[in-house]
Amino acid sequence: MSIFLDHPLSWSALLLVSDAVLWHLAPFRQRITRVAVRLALFALFSVIVFNAGVSPLQPPLFTDDRVAQLGATALGIVWWLYAARVLTELIGLALMRRIGHSGRLLQDVIGALVFLAAIVAAAGYVLELPVKGLLATSGVVAIVVGLALQSTLSDVFSGIVLNTTKPYQVDDWVVIDGVEGKVLDIDWRATHLLTSAGSTAVVPNSVAAKAKIVNLSRPGNLHGVSISIQVPNHIRPRRVLDALERTLQGSSSLLHDPAPRAALKETGESMSEYVASGFIADLGKKSEVRNQLFDLAHRHLEAVGISRQPDRVIESASRARALLDEVKIFRSLSEQERDQIARSMVARQYAAGEVVLAHDEVPDSLMVIGTGVISVTLPDPKGPVEAGRMGPGEIMGEESVLTDSPSLATFTALTSSIIYQIDKALTRDCMVQRAEVGQALSKLQAVRQQSSRMALMTAPAPISKGGFLSWLHRH
Repeated sequence: MSIFLDHPLSWSALLLVSDAVLWHLAPFRQRITRVAVRLALFALFSVIVFNAGVSPLQPPLFTDDRVAQLGATALGIVWWLYAARVLTELIGLALMRRIGHSGRLLQDVIGALVFLAAIVAAAGYVLELPVKGLLATSGVVAIVVGLALQSTLSDVFSGIVLNTTKPYQVDDWVVIDGVEGKVLDIDWRATHLLTSAGSTAVVPNSVAAKAKIVNLSRPGNLHGVSISIQVPNHIRPRRVLDALERTLQGSSSLLHDPAPRAALKETGESMSEYVASGFIADLGKKSEVRNQLFDLAHRHLEAVGISRQPDRVIESASRARALLDEVKIFRSLSEQERDQIARSMVARQYAAGEVVLAHDEVPDSLMVIGTGVISVTLPDPKGPVEAGRMGPGEIMGEESVLTDSPSLATFTALTSSIIYQIDKALTRDCMVQRAEVGQALSKLQAVRQQSSRMALMTAPAPISKGGFLSWLHRH
């Protein structure tokens, strides 16, 4: 120990340099280790200071040696500052373990107060300055500065409240005072949001602390999705609600619990507003699912003869013909050719839970969904995997038409459904007359086979829009 006592200033300086180097070189994920090393170095620093005859609680006693007096004074002041630094790190470590990274602002404020107390203590104990007068003067200055920076201080302390109560965190999607965006940062003065337009909105913390806050990211795995549909008043509400319930069942992205629901919101003079709503697990898919629901609602309403225009009525007798206009593989046909196919189409009713087309079955017709929701499941050693859900205007049995091959999947009615059947021979005649029909069927078959493989690879993860519903949209 004598080697430390002979040169206390040199060893103290070496310890301070070692502390700074180790603190910056150690990885942040080992913060506990870093704080422990700093605490150990401070303890060693304190031993050197005390054994050198220097006490931080009283002025140096080396009045005969001016150099020793200055060195002892420096050691006393550094001890107080070093102690404040260590104490700040310990408080910060406790806050990080308790409230996470959101306690950064609180840690900074507490650290500033600790350092202020250390400076006052060093001035009073080491330098023997009139602390009472200094505190009185500082109090007056603090009042003047506080009045001048009232708005800024309000933002600072509001930021501390926000970080402590945590109504939102970084990366949350929120609405603050009517401004919607993703939280990028929460600093001393404001909360920074990235809006959907790609711009940055800066909301003062004092405003955020008083405003109504809607956190769209909480809970983390439950996010609401809803669409609003207006329908003429003369249409029976039950018909509309049935179509919207089929719409909700047609989306595999919606969670089963809480269950999706459709409801009549309000009735106006000529139009009634209906709302279909549900929940999804991934907030990033909210826009995609809403677009899917709007498309499904349009198709299911059209399928049951409901027009959203007050002056338009869909005739039930023309449903088969109107359905062909929605089938993309027949778009190359002329009006007369579609009329001929429509006259030969045979409608069949299926109850909920009934198998429309079984796996390995070779149908004798091309099937077109008129109404209802059809679930598509693929065989798998671990159990059937739902690859998607189909709605009005989509087809089944293209393998049989092309190559007399059996179905690769099982098609089951989730709701009561009407399936239109087109004779296989008639479909093949269309392929001969219009090469585009055969090309569209072949392309559809290839895409579905690829999607089936992808669905089995990702099982048992639920399949969102990207299965059979989207195949016809893309092709």
